[in-house]
Amino acid sequence: MKKVVDVSLPVGPIHPCFKEPCRIKCETRGERVVTTEVELGYVKKGIEKIMIGRPWQETIFLAERVCGICSVVHNTVIVEALEKISGITVPRRAELLRLILNELDRIQSHLLANYSYCYTIEHETLGMYLLNLRETAMDSIEMMTGTRVMSAYVVPGGVREDLSADDAAKILEATYHIETELKRFVKMFETGPMIGLRSRGIGVLSMEDALASGVVGPTARATGLPRDARKDDPLYLEMGWHMITRTESDNYARIMLRFEELFQSLTLIRNGIAALEPGKIRNGGRMKAGRIKHTIEAPRGDLTYDIEIDDAGQVVFVSIQTPSIPNIEVATHAMMKNLASAADVTSTFISADPCIACAER
Repeated sequence: MKKVVDVSLPVGPIHPCFKEPCRIKCETRGERVVTTEVELGYVKKGIEKIMIGRPWQETIFLAERVCGICSVVHNTVIVEALEKISGITVPRRAELLRLILNELDRIQSHLLANYSYCYTIEHETLGMYLLNLRETAMDSIEMMTGTRVMSAYVVPGGVREDLSADDAAKILEATYHIETELKRFVKMFETGPMIGLRSRGIGVLSMEDALASGVVGPTARATGLPRDARKDDPLYLEMGWHMITRTESDNYARIMLRFEELFQSLTLIRNGIAALEPGKIRNGGRMKAGRIKHTIEAPRGDLTYDIEIDDAGQVVFVSIQTPSIPNIEVATHAMMKNLASAADVTSTFISADPCIACAER
């Protein structure tokens, strides 16, 4: 009788399906994956340490460099934290411009996440369609801020530049183009038989594991947990935001939930543009000493900055909690546990949209 031998299977740190380097160490019994462990440490940047002792003006630029994919939200959350410490108010027009930009950023991030998943399950055609559509969102970000990645658009008291009526009309037109194309691509994902075989019932995250792990963002909402920091933002509620959840809790649910949120982001952008009225884009103010912990909803979930500045405006303490930290943890110890095939390791890991740059800030 043939003996079944347990095998240690390393995946990464360099892997065609990973946007960033990390190693997944799998223990397998035959084809079945018994346990997994993620090994980080390949791109450690030490940005939190670099921020200490620097003036706040430098830290808002450093925050963007935590991650190139979600640089806008890092810029936004640290600036909002500084505003709360100092009691600086933001004009309504600037608040709306921030909302529009952050939802454009959510669109490009979700499209990149779903592209990565499609590429991982070897549906390269759909993956490239999504990656090409992401360029429309990136073009809109560039039109609004002047750059595609490190925009430094959000500044204390408001935003750096105004949005012209012509550019607002072009962004509005871009949202309808994205929506038209997206409907076709979502149908391809929903009805593709190969996609269903590689996605449905795979990487299931139980409610018990989700509650115990502190999982956030789309990974949490695809399990039925209503976790989204936007629920506490009056402007988002005014613009028509509502909680989107699914209950299948598998790879399929996580990708489909991001698709559904893409349509919601398009609506929020349109409503934000429609609500724009002439007015100031920036208020004045003076930075004060203090400490605060501030959270907003990044594309991957709760992003929290715990920051303290002194009377001279220098950073005394900063700690950044990114959504990828709990999401990588739950992917490792719950979603990838007891997978039927080692071929599902990378796709399940990618379905949680891990950001190694954020985790290794």
